[in-house]
Amino acid sequence: MTLTATATAYRLQGVTRTYRQRERTVQALAGIDLEIDAGDFVTIQGPTGGGKSTLLQMLGALDRPSNGSVMLGDVDIAQASNAQLSRLRAEEIGFVFQGFNLIPTLTAAENVDMGLEPLKLDRPERLRRIADALTRVGLADRHDHRPGELSGGQQQRVAIARAIAKQPRVLLADEPTGNLDESMRDEILDVLETLNLEGLTLVVVTHDSAVARRARRRLRLAGGRVSDITRG
Repeated sequence: MTLTATATAYRLQGVTRTYRQRERTVQALAGIDLEIDAGDFVTIQGPTGGGKSTLLQMLGALDRPSNGSVMLGDVDIAQASNAQLSRLRAEEIGFVFQGFNLIPTLTAAENVDMGLEPLKLDRPERLRRIADALTRVGLADRHDHRPGELSGGQQQRVAIARAIAKQPRVLLADEPTGNLDESMRDEILDVLETLNLEGLTLVVVTHDSAVARRARRRLRLAGGRVSDITRG
């Protein structure tokens, strides 16, 4: 499903998340109301333990709220079946992490292909998507290189290509530049900004204010509550 620029990608209402930690109850999210527009570039900052990872898991259909609703388009993640959540993760949501999570024995193209496995595409379509994704991240000429033959920034670009090859509606990134030096960080941000300008919705958790300043919208999450720092 393609969203228009004015559509809403996510709508969260009254979202709480509590869990047991030994003998106490921890409230990771404390009543979040939030809308993220399709095509937006949003960063989330905040202290360790403030709920950032929990919120990203909600947006990624990896967890359900204790209360409230998490709408991705017209699907409520809180109420969806496990099969629906699996489909969302496979088709609608791309993930990029601090660790590149590439298989060292596979080439860049083969690593991207791994992200397409759940979609059951025919071979010509898979090859087309692999080539397109690597071209979009500037690695068409590195398709046959293994991770050990690539720089850290190039490895993260392969990870981004793997995420976008399935043509998701949103890309969620958890500290995507955390393992990179400043020049490689900027390289990855340039790639993400270009994808966003092409219409991809980005939600990035980061501790790096230099990363956050590149976003159009900056959120802060602390004590399980979210505040909007700035929106350009």
